[in-house]
Amino acid sequence: MGATGNVGRQVVAQLVAAGVPTRALARDPETTVFPPGVEVAGGDLTAPESLVAAADGIDSVFLVWPFHSTAAAAEVVAALAAQGRRVVYLSSTAVNDAGPQSDLIPLLHAEMEALVTAATTQWAILRADALASNSLSLARQVRAGDVVRGTEVAPSAVVHEGDVAAVAVRLLTEAGHVGRTYLVTGPRVVGRAERVEAIGAALGRSLRFETLPVEVAREMMTAAGLPAPQIESLVSMTELRPRSDLITDTVAAFTGRPARDIREWSVEHVEDFR
Repeated sequence: MGATGNVGRQVVAQLVAAGVPTRALARDPETTVFPPGVEVAGGDLTAPESLVAAADGIDSVFLVWPFHSTAAAAEVVAALAAQGRRVVYLSSTAVNDAGPQSDLIPLLHAEMEALVTAATTQWAILRADALASNSLSLARQVRAGDVVRGTEVAPSAVVHEGDVAAVAVRLLTEAGHVGRTYLVTGPRVVGRAERVEAIGAALGRSLRFETLPVEVAREMMTAAGLPAPQIESLVSMTELRPRSDLITDTVAAFTGRPARDIREWSVEHVEDFR
């Protein structure tokens, strides 16, 4: 559930590569493209009743919640957790178990985690740091010039979405992970300026990050047509999220190799910025 997103597509591809029978949920199964061998089921997270048939015969579900509220989430989780299915939920390392949460994003993830763990004993929580793929939102600015503008984001150990997916695949397919929470990060703490510099290095260009005032960014997001709940979530993260120095070895423990750096990610995705 979330198979068309940056992490979800990687999970689907890696499951197929591992020879695991895979079903992907799509709102429009006729036009959504997945790797050969993937069974595509029609369904929508905003319509929980559509998930009953889509999940029929499935043993494990990877759940990504792409919304900025938990409306209808209880019904979705109940439908997915029915018949003893394992539910692996993609959460955030920003979630604070001791509470309160720093901003709206970990608050939503904490609420989703509570719904999942209450609905089934067959759960696993995968908390990921900020995804490297979030930098794809900067592509248009990178193509237009050498200055990238945006709000500052608290530095953290940005993680490659493919590394998150690699851990997710193991949680979905292996025994021994039920009832556990895993924290997945990249290898080092980086700020937004360093992410932009890494993209520039991959392109052979000198890019510079320029911080925008929050209110200017809010006006730009509003003009771009972003939904108000999404804008408020992003603004709350900018204003309230503290720096995180958390670095875990989860990727290495599951894959036998180090987590990939933002510089490696930038090289892999260089064509997305040309």
